Amino acid sequence: MDQSIAGWIKPLTDLLSGNPWVQGSLVILITFTISSILTWILFKTVQRITSRTTILIDDQIVKLLRPPVYYSLVVIGITAGLSLMPLSDTIQVIARRCFRSLNILIWVVFFIRFSTLVLTRLADLTDRFSFIQRRTLTLFDNLAKVVIFGGGIYGIFMIWKIDMTAWLASAGIAGIAIGFAAKDTLSNLFSGVFILADAPYKVGDYVVLDKAGRGKVTHIGLRSTRILTRDDIEVTVPNSIIGNSTIINQSGGPHEKMRIRLKIGVAYGSDIDKVTEILTNAATEESAVCKSPKPRVRFRVFGASSLDFELLFWVDSPEDRGRVVDIMNTKIYKQFGEEGIEIPYAKQDVYIKGLPESWSASTDQQS
Repeated sequence: MDQSIAGWIKPLTDLLSGNPWVQGSLVILITFTISSILTWILFKTVQRITSRTTILIDDQIVKLLRPPVYYSLVVIGITAGLSLMPLSDTIQVIARRCFRSLNILIWVVFFIRFSTLVLTRLADLTDRFSFIQRRTLTLFDNLAKVVIFGGGIYGIFMIWKIDMTAWLASAGIAGIAIGFAAKDTLSNLFSGVFILADAPYKVGDYVVLDKAGRGKVTHIGLRSTRILTRDDIEVTVPNSIIGNSTIINQSGGPHEKMRIRLKIGVAYGSDIDKVTEILTNAATEESAVCKSPKPRVRFRVFGASSLDFELLFWVDSPEDRGRVVDIMNTKIYKQFGEEGIEIPYAKQDVYIKGLPESWSASTDQQS
């Protein structure tokens, strides 16, 4: 029985030991099986560990990591199998380099997906990482892809023994030429990157710029920012100008509310307590004025011809400023008229000391 089994196995062992093509092919075939088993055991163990955590990102990373690990093991087995085959040295080198390059591309895809996953997670944690937000996610995602892809290209060049010195020198010269030719565009581009990263304002905010005036931000791009003025005119401002200008974000701060300072002057001799009461009631009773913080009145200065007061109140949005100021001015003017409180204004009195003799004589003749 044993001799018969040995007789059946002996031709197979002779075939394997004497034929390198069969040996190499067998190693390659066995590689797929061994790679599958090792990958399954490894990630089954890792998944048991990650399943005990409360976060989801580790499970997603493990899921992304499984394919490149499997294919890396397969590439190792294929290169080992090829080394057993009686191929020429040139074919051996080319085959190994091709499979290693393919393996690098597989890992490049993994790292691109990994960076996107991590950046998306960081963008959701805006309370901890204010630098990476939803509006800057695309910028950092593209930047990470460029870096990872560049690293992959560099690795492939190293595998194929390609000297990078000439390529880097050419890229440096081309970069200098492009920089001089498109310095304004690059200035706007970098300013746009800093605006997206620093986030001094966002779409929907009311801002005041030195040259563009006051308006609502409708679009923030890498080259320019668009602002819609109160006259419904859209102004496009290059980001380089915004980067070097003072920006007043009226929608910024702890809330979007905006305080309005309404200056009112009354004539000397007016009852200042009555004036304070009228101004306070006018703001308190108006529905467009915020109840918190409460409106307040300040007696600021003794003016040249008036007692100058200032009514301070808040509105829900900077967009409401013009409308609410109109409402308050109308209400205060009417109530001052009803209470007999005079609002001083500039006026001139002309006193005639004497008339010319010719004009007086003609007047006497007519009379």
